[in-house]
Amino acid sequence: MNIEETPLPGIGVRREVRLATGRRIGVVTHRDGHTELILSRMDDPDACAASIPLSAEEAAALGSLLGSAQLIAQLSAEQKDVAGVTTHQILLRPGSTYAGRPLGDTQMRTLTGTSIVALLRGEQVIGSPRPDQVLEVGDMVVIVGTEAGLAKAAQILQSRS
Repeated sequence: MNIEETPLPGIGVRREVRLATGRRIGVVTHRDGHTELILSRMDDPDACAASIPLSAEEAAALGSLLGSAQLIAQLSAEQKDVAGVTTHQILLRPGSTYAGRPLGDTQMRTLTGTSIVALLRGEQVIGSPRPDQVLEVGDMVVIVGTEAGLAKAAQILQSRS
């Protein structure tokens, strides 16, 4: 999918994609730093049907929402042709031994042979988390590995303190 970028003299830059329906959806980043989400009209893809101003925090949250789904889809697609490798998401529940502790304390790769490739925390995606990243209740832990390794990983993350 192509992202079209259009300079808007005196305003900023419009970046948008054309959807399968023919509509365009995009973002206008103004020179003063504020952002708008824009959607074209059905009958005229060059005319704006909706413009929604977003704060920096709202734009980041929307990006995370869309990015987390894309991350999971991309990981699944990339490993689909690799026999024996799967992607799982495991929710870190209240009472987990590892809630409030650094990721490295799990010794996940050593004990299971799996890799934690991301944490989905609310609307935030933490890609390639470091061993010192503290796990929080409610984190969705995205793990890649074999079925046997993923089963062990689930046991570790769901163990109760």
